[in-house]
Amino acid sequence: MKPPYQITNRILELIASISEKIGEINAAYLFKPPTELRKKNRIKTIQSSLEIEGNSLSLDQVTAILNNKRIIAPEKDIVEVKNAIEAYENLENYNHTSLTSFCKAHAILMKGLIENAGKIRTKSVGIVKGVTITHIAPPGDIVKSLVKDLFDYLKKEKDLILIKSCVFHYEIEFIHPFMDGNGRMGRLWQTVILRQYSPVFEFLPIESLIKARQSEYYRILGESDNKGDSTGFIEFMLQIINESLEELLTNQNVNLTSQDRISIFKELIKNSSFNRQDYMRQFKDISTATASRDLKLAVDAGILEKSGDKRTTLYKFIK
Repeated sequence: MKPPYQITNRILELIASISEKIGEINAAYLFKPPTELRKKNRIKTIQSSLEIEGNSLSLDQVTAILNNKRIIAPEKDIVEVKNAIEAYENLENYNHTSLTSFCKAHAILMKGLIENAGKIRTKSVGIVKGVTITHIAPPGDIVKSLVKDLFDYLKKEKDLILIKSCVFHYEIEFIHPFMDGNGRMGRLWQTVILRQYSPVFEFLPIESLIKARQSEYYRILGESDNKGDSTGFIEFMLQIINESLEELLTNQNVNLTSQDRISIFKELIKNSSFNRQDYMRQFKDISTATASRDLKLAVDAGILEKSGDKRTTLYKFIK
């Protein structure tokens, strides 16, 4: 069954705005942001997603762990951060329509934190805030079939990827397929799905905006539960995505390094051979000397293979 929701005027407006911003991002070569910005955004993503779940570590502490430095903090919080770093570093290896891949990601994210990490639950579970039960998840004996149906929706329905990512996020929160870690998995897998729309989403800190509006996030999840469809949650998440893209366009630094240009060009050229002129047509503001230096550095680093000589020189990315 297709998960229930309605297409509203607000959803259409947000999709149009997001599409326009993706066009601007592509034109500015920001679909793979500069290296330093990617690192900062990844740290913000991890810290924000875990803080939503009660992790106490700051941005500086998460940065220190990412740089293999020791910190003084609760062991559980440190393990959560290390797991999240590994889970997000594997983003490009996940298959967004694969339940097996989804469970492997959960096993990484919850390693050493719960029993049966990566296993779909078979027991009943409820969400408690304070002394109040806020959500009773579907019984354990039907969870696996519900999750399989959800992945069938990802594979087979013709909905836009933007909408699918929001619907999936909501449904994971509702189904609660694991004993713990469902919130962080819903947010992680929305990013995995959004990467199919644009590579910029791999390093876009959507979670930091969710954290800033955490009360509203949970309120809208609850309202969607009560209404029996995810329309309100889709509108909320599309607004978050739109704001994240706006923030990138407003605050980004377009001073690309040699490494950034090579990385961007790899996304564009894929496995095709190319020459220096092809490279310079993509980056019109660099000189012949800069282009030659970029390509030589990439060859020396084992990123590119070079064939031919002088005017017949061709390059190809090594897989």
